[in-house]
Amino acid sequence: MNIRSSTKKVTFTHPFTLPGYADLLPAGSYDVLVEEELLQGLSFEAYRRTSTCMMITGQAGRVEMRPITQKDLDAIIGRDLAAPPLRGAAE
Repeated sequence: MNIRSSTKKVTFTHPFTLPGYADLLPAGSYDVLVEEELLQGLSFEAYRRTSTCMMITGQAGRVEMRPITQKDLDAIIGRDLAAPPLRGAAE
């Protein structure tokens, strides 16, 4: 099975939570890891997403990979973009 991984950076301007976790995460940049597997038996190259995880840096620099669906990630990004600017933020 051929698997490929890609990482993208997502930046939030407001604190947020991830579904299934109670802690409030601070605004900032987070890495999102996407893994996909090659679909076999096709006449062209195609991949299917197998996992999406957000990297959360905790105490003492420990990094936790928290699974998230693309739908939930899109919703969190949408809420962040729709939220009013923070007071005192440069415009």
